[in-house]
Amino acid sequence: MAIDAAIAPLENEIIVIKRRISAFTGSDLEVVLRAQGIQHLILTGVASSGVVLSTLREAADKDYRITVLAACCTDRDPALHDVLVEKVFPFQAEVITINEF
Repeated sequence: MAIDAAIAPLENEIIVIKRRISAFTGSDLEVVLRAQGIQHLILTGVASSGVVLSTLREAADKDYRITVLAACCTDRDPALHDVLVEKVFPFQAEVITINEF
């Protein structure tokens, strides 16, 4: 799988291959984060009802502090996205705007 040159990682950056809906499941993401001492995750992404939700839930179970940038997430169903960022995500994450970030 090729990475577009416009967003390609620098030579010294770590690449984590995502294999399942949650970014944690089937990847070495948690090992990388723990090795770097990272305890706070900022979540953005496509599929608020899939990838973002699954990663948020697993990160919460792993005791990470979580922030979701609401306008930097999207879903095929805008109404579902709104319910998630307004009513579901706030139970386990701080949901903020890009300006607040």
